[in-house]
Amino acid sequence: MARVVLEDLVKVYPQKNAPDVRAVRGINLTVEDREFMVLVGPSGCGKSTTLRMIAGLEEISGGRILIGDRVVNDVAPKDRDIAMVFQNYALYPHLSVYENLAFGLKLRRMPKPEIDRRVREAATLLGLEACLRRKPRALSGGQRQRVAVGRAMVRQPAVFLFDEPLSNLDAQMRVTMRAELSKLHARLGATMVYVTHDQMEAMSMGDRICVLRDGDIQQVDEPLAIYHRPTNLFVAGFIGSPPMNFFRGSILPAAGRQAFVTDYVEGAVPMALPLTAALLDRAADMLGQPLVLGIRPEDVRVAGGPGSDGAVEGVIEVAEPMGAETYLYLRAAGLPCVARVRSDEEYRPAQRIALGLDLDRAHLFDAKTEKVL
Repeated sequence: MARVVLEDLVKVYPQKNAPDVRAVRGINLTVEDREFMVLVGPSGCGKSTTLRMIAGLEEISGGRILIGDRVVNDVAPKDRDIAMVFQNYALYPHLSVYENLAFGLKLRRMPKPEIDRRVREAATLLGLEACLRRKPRALSGGQRQRVAVGRAMVRQPAVFLFDEPLSNLDAQMRVTMRAELSKLHARLGATMVYVTHDQMEAMSMGDRICVLRDGDIQQVDEPLAIYHRPTNLFVAGFIGSPPMNFFRGSILPAAGRQAFVTDYVEGAVPMALPLTAALLDRAADMLGQPLVLGIRPEDVRVAGGPGSDGAVEGVIEVAEPMGAETYLYLRAAGLPCVARVRSDEEYRPAQRIALGLDLDRAHLFDAKTEKVL
């Protein structure tokens, strides 16, 4: 296996009658040997373009790509020692599963006994032994995806590249295949780069996550570190489902002490939230300046009543029972808010409830730079 290093990587698409499109803006990233790295972000952020440049399917506009100790900028895709799994399975419909798995090895004129050994080994690992004689049309979506993964496995490459391989599967199959791919990584100990727009996939599968936006890297870290310590507003809002609640306002004197006071919304009384000493220390140079307070839905609870620290009144707009918990979409001080609460109580639209905010777990962001304080 090998590590992958991206140095000042740039991709520009020239336009005739419009400004050039900078899809990737000089990113630097190291994927360590045997690491499962997930590139995640919204559509158009440059994640698939980055993956295709690693694979050699897109020409590089600037920078370098190293696989192992070798610069591969001018190396053909077939010589980069990588294997790629695409969003569409790209299986040959007229070939059996066995023949699909063996096809790439036959092109390399590998001895038949070695081809057979690798194909059957991959089929066993992926639970495809009973499907080897079937054609792709006789397989389920999950089985087809496993064949596509197996076709990459038999190559025994230095690096596996996955371009949104689960996006065509139904919800239950996606959960199953997420676990299968994670187990496969543990068994193979392979270097894997995985692209997805689904932050739940990123959180559940990656050793580390690289969050991209508009061709720039926003944050690279372990999943829980990104979830609990986002570096800016975009990462905080993108990672997590439901997303983090944001309240715009500033720190002002209220009831004899410093508090975060939300911006005025017509027809509503602003919230005055007493901040912890730690948050006040971080915002010592930002008193009276525009800030954003962020708090996760699971840190918004149903409280005993307004008046206690962090307690405000909310009006329920939508209640979504999710089984063990319920998502409450509310208005608090005229601002949208989501609470993630236990489902042992029944909630209804237009119901007024008291909300307690766990401000020990809140985040403060500079409203101008959008960076965390």
